[in-house]
Amino acid sequence: MHQMTLAEIARGLADKKFSSEELTKVLLARITQLDPQLNSFISLTEDLAIEQAKAADARRANGESGALLGAPIAHKDLFCTLGIRTSCGSKMLDNFKAPYDATVVAKLAAAGAVTLGKTNMDEFAMGSANESSWYGAVKNPWNLEHVPGGSSGGSAAAVAARLLPAATATDTGGSIRQPAAFTNLTGLKPTYGRVSRWGMIAYASSLDQGGPLARTAEDCAILLQGMAGFDPNDSTSIDEPVPDYSASLGESLQGLRIGVPKEYFSAGLDPRIAELIQNSIQQLQKLGAVIKEISLPNMQHAIPAYYVIAPAEASSNLSRFDGVRFGHRCENPENLIDLYKRSRGEGFGAEVQRRIMVGAYALSAGYYDAYYLKAQKIRRLVKNDFMAAFNEVDIILGPTTPNPAWKLGAKNSDPVAAYLEDVYTITANLAGLPGLSMPAGFVDGLPVGVQLLAPYFQEGRLLNVAHQYQLNTDWHTRTPTGF
Repeated sequence: MHQMTLAEIARGLADKKFSSEELTKVLLARITQLDPQLNSFISLTEDLAIEQAKAADARRANGESGALLGAPIAHKDLFCTLGIRTSCGSKMLDNFKAPYDATVVAKLAAAGAVTLGKTNMDEFAMGSANESSWYGAVKNPWNLEHVPGGSSGGSAAAVAARLLPAATATDTGGSIRQPAAFTNLTGLKPTYGRVSRWGMIAYASSLDQGGPLARTAEDCAILLQGMAGFDPNDSTSIDEPVPDYSASLGESLQGLRIGVPKEYFSAGLDPRIAELIQNSIQQLQKLGAVIKEISLPNMQHAIPAYYVIAPAEASSNLSRFDGVRFGHRCENPENLIDLYKRSRGEGFGAEVQRRIMVGAYALSAGYYDAYYLKAQKIRRLVKNDFMAAFNEVDIILGPTTPNPAWKLGAKNSDPVAAYLEDVYTITANLAGLPGLSMPAGFVDGLPVGVQLLAPYFQEGRLLNVAHQYQLNTDWHTRTPTGF
């Protein structure tokens, strides 16, 4: 049962081959047995899962149907979940039980999805390796000595190891797509505003976006269908109709114009990954796509711009964690200043403190114009590059990451080296565009992903391309040894 995709689970439940309760119990037992190797979960919600599974079975017995009705999933541990610890991978929120459900959690629960637990993540979603979590590093099921990517590494590792079919995740600079590439999954970052951020604990508010992680594009379409939609509680939510993502999966790729930016194939890209990307291009050409070289001239400025904007927003968002209202509070503070200093010093890990300090500096008097304002101007240039490119092509294709997953601890002493791994993903966040990573092969036994980018609200186009590609390749069907 654990090998089934979301789509297969939906068909099995509809055909009464098994019940949601039976499937849920099998997966909970599998998580208990195998997750100690991976550390992909922070909290298991066994009682809630059984309760939701029984309710889903009752709804089906009464004639209801739906692709998510009775389907087991997990939530990244920054989506608030009523009465359940929502930690953001941080000591700061280790004792925090959310008093409400995030919109994403509520929408998926209403659709009948079963919540198995909350997955591990880089602290406050700050990281590319899932090593900054207060609950310990997550391991990559393809090689337990390597990272699974971050910050959604817990969700990625759990799905890749077949502990569950799909999970929610978030993407601020590549945190859905990069873990998907490192663990042989399909991961989609929707258009900014497509999925509500209400109840999703913020890292960088103008960049964060929730999305699905699953084994196939078909499954991502199913999960995104349940997540997407306008939310009046979120001022950044876009009131745009949500199409039927599954309905468009069968469209032909004949004549599809795919742009390949020349800047993607620079000296920083592992040549073995470059070869796999070329193989993917050839496969899409066989399916009728037309390839065109394009240019994104301001891509070289994206990383420095991102690592000014994101820490600046983080320093503002995380100022609320002060030891007063909720979260970690130091013992026996001498005065208010001591309370603030020690609560934040004890509650936040090194990477979070580093980014808060960078962000506070960039926003400080005398430096705002030199750093933050200039970074925002670069952001506009990056967006303009994409707008010009999409006048010529329908989607943009390239590598998701410049290298395969690195060994645990390999970049801990050099944070900038880890930041550079986001070179291909952060531009989509700066511009607010949808992006998808899909499996494209292996290097030294480690998965590699190919990234697709599309114009605003064209998630269906990305999912269709990925689905057609997966109908003609088998990379996404490979399973890590031992799982």
